[in-house]
Amino acid sequence: MSENQKKTIFSGVQPSGKLTLGNYLGAIRNFPLLQEDYNCIYCVVDMHAITVRQEPAALRRATLEVLAQYIACGLDPDKSVLFIQSHVPAHAELAWVLNCFTMFGEASRMTQFKDKSAKHADNINVGLFTYPVLMAADILLYQTDLVPVGVDQSQHIEICRDIANRFNGRFPDTFTMPEGYYPKAGEGAKITSLADPASKMSKSDPNPNGYILLMDKPEDIMRKFKRAVTDSDTRIAMDPQNKPGVSNLIQIYALATGKTVAAVEDEFAGKGYGAFKPAAGEAVVELLRPIREKTEDLLRNKDYLEQVYQQGAQKASYLARRTLDKVYRKVGFVGR
Repeated sequence: MSENQKKTIFSGVQPSGKLTLGNYLGAIRNFPLLQEDYNCIYCVVDMHAITVRQEPAALRRATLEVLAQYIACGLDPDKSVLFIQSHVPAHAELAWVLNCFTMFGEASRMTQFKDKSAKHADNINVGLFTYPVLMAADILLYQTDLVPVGVDQSQHIEICRDIANRFNGRFPDTFTMPEGYYPKAGEGAKITSLADPASKMSKSDPNPNGYILLMDKPEDIMRKFKRAVTDSDTRIAMDPQNKPGVSNLIQIYALATGKTVAAVEDEFAGKGYGAFKPAAGEAVVELLRPIREKTEDLLRNKDYLEQVYQQGAQKASYLARRTLDKVYRKVGFVGR
């Protein structure tokens, strides 16, 4: 299949520097497979990050850490476009145009704006409000067909489609209509917190025992698994409704080892949590060990990372400029 025949996938990740096991099992581990069959574009969205206050040096460091982690997880800069959002000005330029095609009411209904406003009541800025519009610009710039997201991000895909549809209604055939690319059942669609199985695993969890970071040390991973919430019934059985904590651990262990859920249940039949929790921890330690070591190696090679993001920005800028020029022409701006 030629490059032109392949569909385009776009994904952006915040440069927190703290990708979790949930991020990896839910999406990132599948990215290397996608780059064989799709035109893949992966962006570290540092512009999105400043909707909450950042320490500048920490943001720069975290941006490079995420880029390094993506490569360590198997993304190939020769097969995928890897770049930093702020290096491609077209993201901000298209976002302004799309702001003018986004209704105040639909932006105000976004769940993430409500949630972040509650968490950062002292900093409810306009950037936080228009965050979904910048996200729409990220996606639409590259005539994206598919956006890998968790089910909790479906609202952002919908507003992106609404904006694109509104613009295309006025100026036909401008944007490709993107669709969410959601993990299939059994692909780690939702890994939940080790401390609170009712919540998804998130780096923003106030309880650090709830999440595993890709860069966590083995001893920290083991400690967190040993403390993982289960229940009084010591059976190792998949039952998300009645045994959410154990079911989450079974899913993690199955994904980390490549075993089926049934095989995991058979392996630990009659053994209880004292055997199961450490085994799950060990499986995750071994799963993440090469990623952590590769990331550390890449961060020691700043020249290589610079080469990757500079070349990525050149490729992304070429693609983005084609879309932006078309948009500018259609809305009536005088050509440069």
